[in-house]
Amino acid sequence: MRAVQRPRRYVARHWVAVGRPLLRYSRPRDAYVLRFVGRKWGPVLKLDRRHGGAIRGASERRGSHTRTA
Repeated sequence: MRAVQRPRRYVARHWVAVGRPLLRYSRPRDAYVLRFVGRKWGPVLKLDRRHGGAIRGASERRGSHTRTA
């Protein structure tokens, strides 16, 4: 087992679809890795689910308990 984890790279869903023949999903990593060599080499790709959620509705979450003048 590696002492240092490989960094996860967040990619859009369509890039995972394009690379599907070369990638496989790894449950322990909860990410996509290269087939055959992904256990030790290559990128570790996660679906980018971070965009949009922090922007949309942020005012409702952050400002719900504050008073407005």
